[in-house]
Amino acid sequence: MECLGFNKLPEGCVSIFLSLTSPPDACKSSLVSPMFRAAAESDVVWERKELFLRLCDPILIDGGRKSFRLDKWSGKKSYLLSARELSITWSNDPMYWSWRSTPESRFSHVAELRTMCWLEIHGKMRTQMLSPNTKYGAYLIMKISNRAYGLDLMPSEISVEVSNSTQVCNGTAYLRCSDSKNKQMERLFYGNRREMLRSRVIEGDGRVPCEREDGWMELELGDFFNGEGDEEVRMSLREVKGYHLKGGLIIEGIEVRPKDSRK
Repeated sequence: MECLGFNKLPEGCVSIFLSLTSPPDACKSSLVSPMFRAAAESDVVWERKELFLRLCDPILIDGGRKSFRLDKWSGKKSYLLSARELSITWSNDPMYWSWRSTPESRFSHVAELRTMCWLEIHGKMRTQMLSPNTKYGAYLIMKISNRAYGLDLMPSEISVEVSNSTQVCNGTAYLRCSDSKNKQMERLFYGNRREMLRSRVIEGDGRVPCEREDGWMELELGDFFNGEGDEEVRMSLREVKGYHLKGGLIIEGIEVRPKDSRK
């Protein structure tokens, strides 16, 4: 049985059709028939695939304040908003935050929390920038320094919200310290105050950061479905109820990518 009449099409037409798909899909199509194999191997297809694959690597845009890439499995858009693109409370005061460069980041500067009791990070973008009819996740890209303290005494409140929509995703997260000695010192210093602090926040799922292949950590803030309109999506992490000092959090930015992305 012929494959929906595609075998009756000129090879050039099939090549153009395949050039609009992702590289994995183009490779799979070569198994359909000899004609599809010839079309999949044509220069027309792979000249476009070369451009596609280049766009799968992060590209700095907007004066280096954002990073853009295509998901190599789905071809859908992903963005990483740098720390400079975010609204971080008191981040311009060197007493509380420092801005420094690091070779591990694609951006010129990352933000490092020195010491303060009020942690509040907000990001926003227009949904028209994203691929339509796609479920997206928002992720805080971060590290926790060896000198970190006070970050997980109580959960941070996280949220993702789409304007003019019923889509609101709220939860809680713990900014875990990786240094066990720091944890022991915090238990000794704060004692039972830890449980008292946590009682001020409505408990959610208590998410924790996970390691990424690029050496950073990511914390999922929430998700949303992007339709075909143009709304504003707002993402945030807040810990403003503990009133205790904390420091050592390093922020690269917030990534917005398709939920089915394989990173």
